[in-house]
Parts: sequence; C-alpha cells; structure tokens
Amino acid sequence: MSTPNFSQLEKQVIAATQGDIPITERPYLAIAERLGVTEKDVIETLDALTRRGVIRRFGATLKHQRSGFRANAMVAWRVDEARIDAVGTKMAAFRAVSHCYRRDPTREWPYNLYTMVHASDEAACREIAGEMAAATGETEYALLFSRKELKKISMQYFPDLLSTSPED
Repeated sequence: MSTPNFSQLEKQVIAATQGDIPITERPYLAIAERLGVTEKDVIETLDALTRRGVIRRFGATLKHQRSGFRANAMVAWRVDEARIDAVGTKMAAFRAVSHCYRRDPTREWPYNLYTMVHASDEAACREIAGEMAAATGETEYALLFSRKELKKISMQYFPDLLSTSPED
C-alpha cells in the first residue's frame, strides 16, 4: 500500500481536526483562522479528504465516567465466521455498545468479535451481554471489565504542522 501524497494545507487540516474541535457556532472558521486560510478552504479540504477515503469518519469522544457510566466491559464473542457480519451488525445496534470489531482468533483465545459495552455498573454490563446473546443466539463469550484507564488518546498525524501556515 502506498503512502498518500498530501498538500501542506491537507496536512495542516488533518492536524488541526484530529484533536478537540472548538466548541463554537462555526468550528471550521476557528480552525481556518488558526491556520490562516478561509473557512471554505477547510471545509473543501475535509470534503476532498473524505471523498478520497483518507478520512473515514468524524467522531466525538464521551468521557463515560462523567456521564454516569461507571462500568464498561469488552465482551469477546466466539462467532461462526459465516455469521459474523450479521451478528456484528445486530450487536453494534445496541445503544450500550460503543465499539464493535472483528478480529482474528488464536488457538489460545478463540474469540473473533468484540463489543465494548458501557453501563451504570458491572451487573448491568452482564445483563446487556445476556440480552445481546439472546438477540443473536451467540452464547460463547467472555466479559473483560476495565479496571483502570492507563492511556486513551487518538493517533496524532502531522503534529509539528499545527503552528505553521500553509505557505511555509
């Protein structure tokens, strides 16, 4: 796979939008002003990067502990490969699920579908996993409860470009 070529402006827009976006009525205008370009430049650049498949999605991170969710569990599921897309789609639709991934199992760890479940307490996480099992017919799973958050950050691309202008 080849590495995409990015213009200086594309690199700066990527760097400026990968972290916290300003909470204002016009966040792209605030980003544009910081970069020394127009709001239209920022929006058009983001649109072009999205159409090229460089940006797949924009997301928000909720600090679940501050919003009443006191427990979360990674639920590892053992799902027949022929059913994994259908089961994953159904599990991902649960409101308590924030992440749903298919991964390769190993001989020592046979689970291939993972869902991150957030709830008020561990009992509620267990209950939600049970509801997911009932809804999909999947009964082989393990709950891995989070005990302490050691690190949670997003990848940083082009961090050295945040303080430069597109003409540099």
